[in-house]
Amino acid sequence: MSQWTFLSNHAHVLFLLCKHPDLRMRDISSKVDITERAVQRIVHDLVEEGYLVIHKEGRRNHYEPVLEAHLRHPLEAGITIGNILSGMQHGGRST
Repeated sequence: MSQWTFLSNHAHVLFLLCKHPDLRMRDISSKVDITERAVQRIVHDLVEEGYLVIHKEGRRNHYEPVLEAHLRHPLEAGITIGNILSGMQHGGRST
């Protein structure tokens, strides 16, 4: 059986943080099934590209998605993170 998925690990991390903005790297790592270091790199990428904003709350981080941010690929340039999340909430199964 094939192991590929339609969404990238970047998308998985972003969607998890949109639903659960206070998740720890360890929890994200477990849910996405990648290393904590990979999660750190992905979160860094998402912050650098303007998809996430990090707010410190004591010793924890709170992640805020930038719902107006557009997808990067030219074929998807008119689609925002908010559009994708809305479609997933209305048409997809909850995890």
